[in-house]
Amino acid sequence: MTTDVQLSRARSGDVRPARHTVRRFARRGAYADTKVMVALILLSLAITVAVVIAPTQMPFTSLMVPLLLGSLLLNPKHLPWFVLVLFVLLVICVVAQEARSGRTYAAVGIQVLMLLIVLAASLRRSRLGVAGAMGESMFVDLRDRILQQGGIPELPPGWHAESALRSAGGTPFAGDFVVASRNAARLELAVVDVSGKGEEAGTRALLLSGAFGGLLGALPPDRFLTAANDYLLAQEWDEGFATAVHLSLDLHDGAFEVRTAGHPPAAFRHAGTGRWTVLPSEGPILGLMPEAVFTPATGVVGHHDALLLYTDGMVEEPRRDIDLGIDRMLGEAEHLLRGSFEGAARRLVDALGSRDDDRAMVVVSRS
Repeated sequence: MTTDVQLSRARSGDVRPARHTVRRFARRGAYADTKVMVALILLSLAITVAVVIAPTQMPFTSLMVPLLLGSLLLNPKHLPWFVLVLFVLLVICVVAQEARSGRTYAAVGIQVLMLLIVLAASLRRSRLGVAGAMGESMFVDLRDRILQQGGIPELPPGWHAESALRSAGGTPFAGDFVVASRNAARLELAVVDVSGKGEEAGTRALLLSGAFGGLLGALPPDRFLTAANDYLLAQEWDEGFATAVHLSLDLHDGAFEVRTAGHPPAAFRHAGTGRWTVLPSEGPILGLMPEAVFTPATGVVGHHDALLLYTDGMVEEPRRDIDLGIDRMLGEAEHLLRGSFEGAARRLVDALGSRDDDRAMVVVSRS
């Protein structure tokens, strides 16, 4: 019952900011969109007048300019009406031509085709209600708000944590994400890899980062992956699975628990030997089977020790065993992070992994 309530809160908490963002952008855009449409109509009228006055000097194809601007700036409510206005003005421009040849009619056909393409695109985007530059701004704002939840909170003196993410092909949306939560005594942190890569996984990653961020601070450490698994099962997505590694760290004595869900194992560096070792933990992929059990690996982060959490994009490459990839990553970590953990996550992400896959890395260290 407790988990159901918390899952419900996570869902509502994730949707509420999204609805607020959509409403805010819709209100802000309504007045601005009307002004833009008026300006574009005036520009179109000016072009039409110029064509009628000097049809041999002013080509009627100039109407393509306001059409292009309208497709970028107007929302789906206004764009069809603007396309209709342009069609009427195009007819006027054609009638004003002193001589009509086959090239004239070909140009008219191309412009009519462009009008229909813009109109069809507008109808496809009408389900969203916000398109063009305003739609892009809304998505970027929503993405940034949700990803801010994944920022690692400030830690007490003696502790340092940092993360780095890279998406496949350098796109702004990735299927890997990090969520973190901290209270006075503990740091809770999860690195998640959503099925797919790049933009195809980006939308699911945005949703899950908000939901998992809410679950992370609301549940005991041993319940987080179980609740995340239940949440994914409830979505009933065709490709709704994900892998994750979850760290629960006591900031007083350094005791930690690491649980994985179908995810590459975390790694631990012992300052005494300077060597990295893999932390064995077991658990199934999230979203595939109910009542999953996640067995933890435990230990203590002493002074100058460190923990490494990452996604499979850091260690997987075509035709290479993942264990070899992990060995290579740990060898690179031993070399790159000798003496300082400042910028450790960024250095490792830049040096390792496949550029064709999303990559994420978190390094937690104690001075």
